[in-house]
Amino acid sequence: MAKSWATWGVDLHLEPAGPHLRRGLTDALREAVRTGRLAPGIRLPSSRTLAADLGIARNTVADAYADLVAEGWLTARQGSGTRVAMGAPSRGSVGRPSAPAPRPRARARPAHDLTPGLPDLGSFPRAQWLRASRRALTAAPYRALDYGDPRGRIELRTALAGYLARARGVRADPERILVCAGISHGLRMLGAVLRARGASTVAVESYGLDVHWRLLADAGLRTVPLPFDERGTNPGELTDEAAVLLTPAHQFPMGGTLHPDRRAVVVDWARRTGGLLVEDDYDGEFRYDRQPVGALQGLDPDHVVYAGTASKSLAPGLRLAWLVLPPDLAQEMTQAKGGVDSCGALDQLTLAEFISSGAYDRHVRAVRLRYRRRRDALVAELARRAPQVNATGIAAGLHVVLRLPPGTEQAALRSAAWQGLAVHGLHRYRHPEAAAERFDALVVGYGTPPDSAWAGALDALCAALPEFPEP
Repeated sequence: MAKSWATWGVDLHLEPAGPHLRRGLTDALREAVRTGRLAPGIRLPSSRTLAADLGIARNTVADAYADLVAEGWLTARQGSGTRVAMGAPSRGSVGRPSAPAPRPRARARPAHDLTPGLPDLGSFPRAQWLRASRRALTAAPYRALDYGDPRGRIELRTALAGYLARARGVRADPERILVCAGISHGLRMLGAVLRARGASTVAVESYGLDVHWRLLADAGLRTVPLPFDERGTNPGELTDEAAVLLTPAHQFPMGGTLHPDRRAVVVDWARRTGGLLVEDDYDGEFRYDRQPVGALQGLDPDHVVYAGTASKSLAPGLRLAWLVLPPDLAQEMTQAKGGVDSCGALDQLTLAEFISSGAYDRHVRAVRLRYRRRRDALVAELARRAPQVNATGIAAGLHVVLRLPPGTEQAALRSAAWQGLAVHGLHRYRHPEAAAERFDALVVGYGTPPDSAWAGALDALCAALPEFPEP
């Protein structure tokens, strides 16, 4: 039986023009190479395949190929087929191959990346994830591959409800969980819903992520910073704001935990005013001095939006996060997401299987131990080589804050760049309207470097730290 034309070779879109087929085909192929539609080295369909696709004689295609080989546009070798020449003529050239265009110079990458907020991507559990993906895909019904429920796959929402209740103390119903493409996606939707309700202001922490403030501003909301002191963010000045965005389990970037008294104050404010608490639990699993601090949401599920993510525990490239919503907000947020699920169904099914099988817990325990060892090595090296530096926020998470002498932050950043070290200064995380005390500090992430490069990263960090004045 003859094979269908649809199974032959590769697809190639060409439109030969003019009364002479051979010339028209030659011109069309030449133009495709000249404009870059056919990249150097790409293999073209065989003459038989292209002739069948275009409905013309095979000899016409073979002759056109031969003309372009003679001109230097194509190459033809026995066993490797016909390909676009690596030095094919550029636009404006006639008949001669030109030198390949020089590649743009890439920006020099730092030798060591200690920017906060990133996990060790090399620790992603590829083999376990692949096994979970195979199991999930094998068990998934065909309907799992359609547009789906806008809240996300029920398998993932069910798995998350059980895991969050067990590991984070979250009171979650699968019907009130909304899967989203990262925390930023969830915050963008929440900002739109709050603005549609007539909200104008959201309280935030004096130190936090500027990308979150910008997302709320893009929704038409003003962000008002709360005071910050040695006990962390002070919610005592909350008044008539529509919502407050907090990182209570592990404040970013300062690293502390919201004091129990202040947890009670902010929950009481929400109950009295009807305000909304937005809890960003971005790295709540990574606690090193004791069991992880439970989520604020467990105190009052009717007034807290709990936001979690796989970006720190697995990888940000998965683009999977989740919101546990109060009952009166669930329908509006689902409508804000749209009529279909915008997150990949296969990754959702895989994560559901990964959690349900226990592989997620095992992975978190393994990387928690790895990060703790890195943190311990960092603290020990600072004690040995820079004992005057005060490292704070070391009890949890993937970063520490190194307090510096007043006025030395910018000099430390320049020195770090000279050492080939990527690191952030605390100033970039300070809200522009914050009245809190200004600190000079470096925010040092220890999740990104591979284990083999960790010693070198510590050397570069210690070399970049400024000298402290004599007491």
